[in-house]
Amino acid sequence: MAAIRHTLQREVFQPNDERLLAVMHVSKLLKKKKISYLCLAVTMETPICVTIYQVKKNDKNVLKKKRSWQLNTLRVVDGRTPTVDCSDLDLHFEKVFRWFCSNIQERQNFIILLWKQCCIHLPKEKPEFRNLPEDWTGDVGLLPETQVILTPGFVEPTEAEDYHALTEREQQDLDKVMSQCGFAISSAEAFMEMIARDLSVLDGENVQSVLASQEQVEMLMNQIEAALSEVEVVETRLNAYEEVISHVRDALEKMEEKNSYINIVNCNNQKLLAELENVIFQLELDSKHQAALTDADLTSASGLTDAIGAGKALLNSMNAEIHPALLRMAAVQEQRKRFDKWKAKFSQTISRHLNNLFIHLGNDAGETLSFHANELTLPRHESIHRELEVYAELMHWMKAMDRKAYSALMRVYTGAISKLYDRDIKQFFDEAKLRISGSRPERKGKGSGSREDLAGKLKQGAVNVVSGVSGAAAGGNLTLLLGVERDQWGTDASASAAERRRFDEVLERVLAQLEPVCLAEQIFCVSFFQLDVLSPTTKNTQTTLDGLIAEGAGVAREDIDPSVPLKRAEKQVNEEVRRMMADLFGCIEPELVSFVSHYEKVDSFYCMYVLVRLSQHVMSAQDTGSFLSMSFASALVQVKRNFDRFMQAQLRSIEETRPNRKGTCGILPFVDNLEDFARTSEEIFKNSDRRADLDKWYTKLVSAMFEAISRVAAEHPKTPSEVVKMENYHHLFALLSQLKISVLDTLRKEAKQRYSDALRAYVTRYFGRPLEKLNQFFDGVQTKVNQGVKESEISYQMAYSKQELRKVIKEYPAREVKRGLVNLYRKVEKHLCEQENLLQVVWRAMQEEFIQQYKSVEDLIQRCYPGSMIALEFTISDILEFFSEIARSH
Repeated sequence: MAAIRHTLQREVFQPNDERLLAVMHVSKLLKKKKISYLCLAVTMETPICVTIYQVKKNDKNVLKKKRSWQLNTLRVVDGRTPTVDCSDLDLHFEKVFRWFCSNIQERQNFIILLWKQCCIHLPKEKPEFRNLPEDWTGDVGLLPETQVILTPGFVEPTEAEDYHALTEREQQDLDKVMSQCGFAISSAEAFMEMIARDLSVLDGENVQSVLASQEQVEMLMNQIEAALSEVEVVETRLNAYEEVISHVRDALEKMEEKNSYINIVNCNNQKLLAELENVIFQLELDSKHQAALTDADLTSASGLTDAIGAGKALLNSMNAEIHPALLRMAAVQEQRKRFDKWKAKFSQTISRHLNNLFIHLGNDAGETLSFHANELTLPRHESIHRELEVYAELMHWMKAMDRKAYSALMRVYTGAISKLYDRDIKQFFDEAKLRISGSRPERKGKGSGSREDLAGKLKQGAVNVVSGVSGAAAGGNLTLLLGVERDQWGTDASASAAERRRFDEVLERVLAQLEPVCLAEQIFCVSFFQLDVLSPTTKNTQTTLDGLIAEGAGVAREDIDPSVPLKRAEKQVNEEVRRMMADLFGCIEPELVSFVSHYEKVDSFYCMYVLVRLSQHVMSAQDTGSFLSMSFASALVQVKRNFDRFMQAQLRSIEETRPNRKGTCGILPFVDNLEDFARTSEEIFKNSDRRADLDKWYTKLVSAMFEAISRVAAEHPKTPSEVVKMENYHHLFALLSQLKISVLDTLRKEAKQRYSDALRAYVTRYFGRPLEKLNQFFDGVQTKVNQGVKESEISYQMAYSKQELRKVIKEYPAREVKRGLVNLYRKVEKHLCEQENLLQVVWRAMQEEFIQQYKSVEDLIQRCYPGSMIALEFTISDILEFFSEIARSH
């Protein structure tokens, strides 16, 4: 046991400056084979800390601390049974740990030392020791360390507790004594007898020394007794003094308590006085302000300044930060009633004055549109804004103090000022029409620009776009459908182009003038009516006095909005601004749509100009959520629909094209009209963000042209289908090459391929084989060769002998060949139209085809009839001369 204590102290606890007090071999209750050590240790330095450790050997047979518990975390020590020979021990920390002790004596020593340490370090919060022998946990004072022997064989804990290893100095002294005695190692008993004799001699000397100093000891004892008697006398006097002073102490304590009460009262009085002074200061209204509130003069500058100052003072007083309990005071309630009277009087004065001013400004002509100005300009009415700016703070006061009057003033302002803008905007659009066409259109009642007539105008415009040639003939409009002959368009192209440029310039000017006017009015309204500030309640007035008194009276405050998220607040502000701007500029969108619809009836291409210009203004708008941007966007949607209808009408006109059955087909109308259509469109959409919309329709239109060309070619009764395809695909390919539209590059290549295929098919069909019998003869020769007959043996075949070959050749003299080519040229000339000028191209292709057939016949004669001196009666030079002479003569 001593060896393991020594090992634990040296290896585990000494490196951490701890001293081992007790140790016992333990194992868990159900795992008795796994032995560990339960140790009780204390730190050597202050503050002293007592800890219980579980120490266990690891895989390398080294002792290590596995768990540790502070002594103050121990709750219960349970011995399970109060008998001495029990081996179980339960320690209750945050969890319950059940141990089995292999040595009963170690268990007893551990529990007794644990009890002592708890009494020393935890006198008031000792853990509960239960189911243990009573003499193990008796009073510490009754169990002196030198007398704790409870059972036979019990090892006194203090001995174990005082065990120390020899120091180096002690080791040196022991070595010195043993070196003086030669037989210390060989005869231990003789060495111990010698040491005992020396100790007895020293004890005798000590006893003699004590006896010699007996008189001095007796003298010291007498002095100690005299000192004790003096101490008793002093203690008696101190007790008497204490009795006298105790009465004074009681009186001082009472005085101190009274002083504390007085200080509390004084402090409370000071706080109350300060609070009342604050209430009076915040609720007191200067007499000058009272006079300004009851009899406000808003017509003069000084009176307006006084009124604004009085309104701010009243607003601050009614929103004073006052404790809710003080609002129940009668004086506060009376002052609040006075505030309400002043507020009502002041609000009535402001409402009456601003109401009259708004109506006056709405009826005043002010700035008007100048019909003779060099540039088209829309009045901004900045003079009205300047005149009203001085009343902005009063309007802000109305919003905070009287919401009903504030809302009524907003309605009066929008109703009065909207009349001015309606008049100016209608005149503005009339002047715009005058500058485009030179004549002012007459308005027919209110429906001409109202929202009720808006849907009808859009529908009528769409009908006019799709109506076709009949609409153009009836009203002189520029329908400009691709599938219609150009002579049916009805208006000079140069005149229409000039008018389109004027329309584009005026439209840009109109849109550019609308933006600053709406923006200036929006900025003024946001500033004047404080539209960018959300009201915290839907009540007519919200002040701290009203709100808190209502709350004190038991009134629910559900109508007060909670803190609104930032994005939602911005959305509410934008909606309120747009609502007011819609009331002021309600005529902008109907007038703009009416303006656009009017010119779309005149020329369907105007929808392209409007689409491009409106898109530019919508995309470049700084505030995409503003009223004007939303109005432009709404109009843009309608214009985009009209543009799609216009393009759909073009597509339908291509699909419904019918050929001219009286003569040759020639170039179809939609192919011929595509150039003007594309060049006009390219000029309009140049550098536009809406280019993708045009490219999409380009693809659809050209693809529809391909299908329509094939359909017309099959339906035409007089012109061969190959000629219709060849001429129209050639014209389309040449046009797409000139336009250089990137999105049509694939279709351009396809047009070229279709043109080549049609040319090849036409040459194959109408040129055919002019040397027909000769070609049939050599077709039979080629068949024999394919069947396995050698080329050199062909002449021995009866049907393909040299005599038969000479007969066939004689049927095709040069004169007959030339006559056949002249007839063919006349036929081709009848098929082709003069507009496309493809005659020489087709004639050259037929020449190449003839030469190719000639070379094929010559080759077969050389291979199958070598040395026969057989040849055609004309040469390649003759063929070239025939074709050239025929082309020149015609």
